[in-house]
Amino acid sequence: MKFGESVSCQQLLTTYKRKNLRHFGKKLQFDGVGTCDVYNITAPFADGGELVIAGRVEKRESEDSEVIFFIEKDGKWVPKAGAPTFRLQDPFVTRIGGELIFGGVQIFPHPEKAGQLSWRTKFYRGSNLNNLRPFATGPDGMKDLRLVELTDGKIGVFTRPQGKIGGRGTIGFIKINTLDDLTVENIQKARLLKNQFLPEEWGGANEVHLLQNGLLGVLGHIACFSTGDCRHYYSMVFPFEPELEIAGPMEIIACRDDFPKGPAKRETLNDVLFSGGLCRNEDGTATLYVGVSDAEAHYITIPDPFRKYERIAPWGK
Repeated sequence: MKFGESVSCQQLLTTYKRKNLRHFGKKLQFDGVGTCDVYNITAPFADGGELVIAGRVEKRESEDSEVIFFIEKDGKWVPKAGAPTFRLQDPFVTRIGGELIFGGVQIFPHPEKAGQLSWRTKFYRGSNLNNLRPFATGPDGMKDLRLVELTDGKIGVFTRPQGKIGGRGTIGFIKINTLDDLTVENIQKARLLKNQFLPEEWGGANEVHLLQNGLLGVLGHIACFSTGDCRHYYSMVFPFEPELEIAGPMEIIACRDDFPKGPAKRETLNDVLFSGGLCRNEDGTATLYVGVSDAEAHYITIPDPFRKYERIAPWGK
């Protein structure tokens, strides 16, 4: 495991394309949402004996989003009857202490900049979708807050501050004892990870997996701008040692070219993947679920990117 300086999006992309993996994704089909787009989905998760996907649902010309929970029926994903909906963007799910943890991004008028929006992350908990209740709210202006239950029962919190601390978006980490400790004050104490992003680039964690050897496999994104304010987002992973709080090197595991061509919300978002979630399969592969170009939802089967992390001893042991 080599550690070093930050590596650019372009360097990581060049390394990824040299692998010539030849995997190609497929589009998920949704029904029951009229003319709205469904994108920035979670990976499927179990609820009430059914596999469920949470998705961001909105009109193409709007950012006013609703999170809807879908089940698969006759090859299409349709809204789950009786499930709640939330006025949020970019849903995520995990399980901690046997509870379902759900969250998403809430947008609201910027308190200082007229006509602009700000955002915050909202968290809910419950035994299932139908009894989710709010329990925490992240700092204003912070997306990509993610939780993971650690081997000692504590909770790892990945953060993504921006601005004076964090620049365009940098990953931080802090451990808390219980969900009750998920407060703005504690989130803001998170230590920034070193050597991850160049100052002009950014990224964040999207989903965290506890691996067999106690390391964490982090699924996230790395992003950059190009001429004309075009955004380029790539799905990436890296290993993380939660005791030493050290992150290993990142690698890209999927890019927009790995999926069928399709529409984009805006021209500047053509080359965008949102890493929604990853399901590890018993045959050594993994299925990655992504939002594509802020307009569609796709999936792709790839070699399990976390398998090699489980073959190394935890650092410092």
